[in-house]
Amino acid sequence: MYPNSIFELVKDVLTSWQVIVVTIGIVIYLNIVFYTARYYRTPKLGSMVKKISFKRKKSQDDPNADGPETISGGGNSNDELGLDED
Repeated sequence: MYPNSIFELVKDVLTSWQVIVVTIGIVIYLNIVFYTARYYRTPKLGSMVKKISFKRKKSQDDPNADGPETISGGGNSNDELGLDED
């Protein structure tokens, strides 16, 4: 092939307004995607450990705060819910 005609063709393609508009659109789209990914990133492990240890300290300080996991056993689950069997 002719090297001069290939370079002219590449130059014409890269300087066309369609290629320029699509390139700018892709750059703007990627900036928005990366900004939202940075904004909504998952919390680091250290901050999660602090939250978990804070909740544990809080629950250990208040022994009267019984949750559903501390229900005394021995009965039927229907008795606890107040359901009647036929």
